[in-house]
Amino acid sequence: MSSEKMLIRTLLEEYAERGKMGRPVAQQNDTLVISYGLSLIQILDLDERNQVLSTNVWATYNWNDMYLKWDADNYSGIHTIRVPTEDIWMPDIKLYNYADTRLEEKREALAVLSSDGTVVWIPQAVFKSSCSIDIRHFPFDVQTCKLKFGSWTYDGSKLDLMFMYNLTGFEMTDYIASNEWEIKESSAVKTTKYYPCCPEPYVDLTFTLKIKRKVAFYSYILILPCLLLSSLTLVLFWLPPESPAKMQLGMNIFVAFFVLLLLLAESTPPAASSIPLIGAYYCLNMILITLSTLLSVVVVNMYFRGSRTRVPRIFKSCMMEVFARVFCMRNQLVDENLEKNKNAFVAYNNKDKNKHSEFKYDRVGCFEMQTEESWRVLTNGTPQVLNTDPENPFERPFSTLPRAISNLEKEIKDIKDYLKVIVDKSQDKEAKEKAAREWKNVALVLDRLFFFLYLIAMMASAFTIFETTLMQES
Repeated sequence: MSSEKMLIRTLLEEYAERGKMGRPVAQQNDTLVISYGLSLIQILDLDERNQVLSTNVWATYNWNDMYLKWDADNYSGIHTIRVPTEDIWMPDIKLYNYADTRLEEKREALAVLSSDGTVVWIPQAVFKSSCSIDIRHFPFDVQTCKLKFGSWTYDGSKLDLMFMYNLTGFEMTDYIASNEWEIKESSAVKTTKYYPCCPEPYVDLTFTLKIKRKVAFYSYILILPCLLLSSLTLVLFWLPPESPAKMQLGMNIFVAFFVLLLLLAESTPPAASSIPLIGAYYCLNMILITLSTLLSVVVVNMYFRGSRTRVPRIFKSCMMEVFARVFCMRNQLVDENLEKNKNAFVAYNNKDKNKHSEFKYDRVGCFEMQTEESWRVLTNGTPQVLNTDPENPFERPFSTLPRAISNLEKEIKDIKDYLKVIVDKSQDKEAKEKAAREWKNVALVLDRLFFFLYLIAMMASAFTIFETTLMQES
């Protein structure tokens, strides 16, 4: 039998006789000091929906067991041996904020014993710790996750914790860079707490990991489509409100933003305390597009249905007198140009009124100076009905004049009734068209207002997001 086998059998048999239960200390009031350290190997995943951080680490435990000492000279100068952990006393240091359904997070590893009683145990572990996710600045977010370690049953007077090699943070020598996350800061702190249940102090070591998301992937999935759709949204507000293309484009952009919102919802926790700024930006786009499309539907409905519903006076005054002047749109509105043309037309009619009257009197004079042949045509419709004496051509058939006047009055009355119907229809049509023009003007002004509001919101959102990103990086 080799000296190593003999040493391990002898050492473990004597250790089993003493029992592996209980701390390996000489006196009950002695404090056993455990040196603890973490070497970060890889960030496996950060599940934003379940708020769980998965890390691959090497945990290092170091303490002194007074019952595991030997004289190296008696065993061929052997100073270190390896034994299974189930044969010796092990500290019950656990991850407090563990978030896995499995209770055992460490893989099997042998403990290294030294002749002076020093025990070193370095198991490889996959920790799944709970991590509060702040998605307000997603995907330019920086997350801070903590891993809290401490003894589950021993208080600080029985078992004390210290940092391995006084390294207050993760050991990063063997770290494998993540494709999604970049480590900005790593730190650790020792905390002593007193709980209401117990008067003894409880010691824990809290490791903090501050990581920043890499936005290369999300730039193509969420950022670039958002910029392109925002540009199309700016074009949307410049299309005429009665154009069918405006409603079609508006609905297509609305659906596109809704798809982006669904993609965003899959990447963020459903019960988050705050919503991402980019999600609020998507919703703002959808609200403005909906309002613009709704106004376009109202304008088209006024044109084709012929509604007489007028724009409320206060609302119209606010739009036409305030915002239209601010946006320099007075010359672009339909009613303004129509009113100018109408006033010019009325002035032209008043100017030619006298000429028209003179022309009417000339016609009457000509009527009174007509010959007998013309009177035949006027009264009977044909020149052969009346027989006049050619020797007295100026004699007029006064006996048929009352009947001609009666027929003329009847025809004039019919003409007046017909003209009245035409005028009523024309006025009704003009009223409908005027109401439609008012709604169109309101839609034009509101579209311009939405354009500037959207432009300001887009610039403010971009400034807020990038300013926060720069502050976090600095």
